Amino acid sequence: MSREKGNIAEAKAVAYLQENGYMLVEQNFYSRFGEIDIIAIKEDTLHFIEVKSGVDYESALQNITRTKLSRIIKTLNVYLKKNALDVSYCVDAILVSEDEIEMVENITL
Repeated sequence: MSREKGNIAEAKAVAYLQENGYMLVEQNFYSRFGEIDIIAIKEDTLHFIEVKSGVDYESALQNITRTKLSRIIKTLNVYLKKNALDVSYCVDAILVSEDEIEMVENITL
């Protein structure tokens, strides 16, 4: 995905989250392990959100690999330690296609 397409997908994801009661905490958090696209909070739970886009739901979902999820988990642990946080959290994905935006909560592989 080009950076421009990624930025458009992330902007749509942020708007979706805000419309659904999430408060944006941070975007594009980097560690030596990787990046977390969006960090948001809702109802005392911190959400580490990966944004993927594709022509449809399935193609966007297939872009979340075991390796990518492992990097997200390592990076979220860096974020939690760096900010001295001991909170409830989950890893989610927002899948952006041409026709829809869908959130998948608590992703695992």
